Amino acid sequence: MPTVVPGKLAIVGAGNMGNAIARLFAINGWTVVLIDPSDDARAASQERLSDLASQDAGVRLRWHADVSATQGADLIIEAAPEDLALKRKLFGQLEAHCSASTLIATNTSGISINQLARDLAHPERFVGTHFFTPADVIPLVEVIACERSSTATTQSIIDILRAVGKLPVLVRKDIPGFIANRLQHALAREAMSLLEQGVATADDIDTVAKWSLGIRLALTGPLEQRDINGLDIHLAIASYLYPDLESAQAPLAVLSDKVQQGHLGVKSGQGFYDWASPDRKASLRHKEAALSSLVDHIKTIQPKEH
Repeated sequence: MPTVVPGKLAIVGAGNMGNAIARLFAINGWTVVLIDPSDDARAASQERLSDLASQDAGVRLRWHADVSATQGADLIIEAAPEDLALKRKLFGQLEAHCSASTLIATNTSGISINQLARDLAHPERFVGTHFFTPADVIPLVEVIACERSSTATTQSIIDILRAVGKLPVLVRKDIPGFIANRLQHALAREAMSLLEQGVATADDIDTVAKWSLGIRLALTGPLEQRDINGLDIHLAIASYLYPDLESAQAPLAVLSDKVQQGHLGVKSGQGFYDWASPDRKASLRHKEAALSSLVDHIKTIQPKEH
């Protein structure tokens, strides 16, 4: 792996994702500036990252309200809300302040990278970098090139991500949702369909996913698992099962009804589960704490394949 010397990173957007990316890079030696026009967001960000204050990483962190703070950055990661117009406007402002050699990445979850790059003066230095929550814990980052991204830019981003401990995967076509969200939404749609049909409770459906598919997926991907099971067996099952799988082209009522009722999940205290209950709150804290340990353990037992 090529040696990558830590430089200056500017992150536009001091929300949950921006904070986690800032933590990741600061711990790995980068100077990081978090940029957000909201006083409240910057204050919350400083509180969120306050545990780094007594470490070397804390010295490398600072906050700013204006995108002019991107000057001198080697890399800019945009982590603003998922709004195409907002992001395009931001990129125009960023290009006015940074040099033509500065790499620019967008942390979109699924907006077309080609659409985002449409008005850029230097699209050759632009890519998508889709981190996963929490960005400082989950190893994978999807790297998506636009039609005019240079090979050098894509490789530089991959090298940088590997240097800070990430597992970057190149998405070769700019399609909606990239790879992970397409897989995730296909599974979630089927799970919600099963719930809507009354096949099982939400808890039982999640139990099946966690304690059968989930454990296996940590070590074996869906295509690899098909090879292990036998493609002839998969074909036989697929022949009768595929026609019965959920194929709705619009969000299911079980989802849209909850959103209309204001039941948004953890953020509102109610979703498919009651997140206001003490037991559920404790469970959530445990999951967040356990995730990092789980990733570390899997790394020790997973064969090196990349």
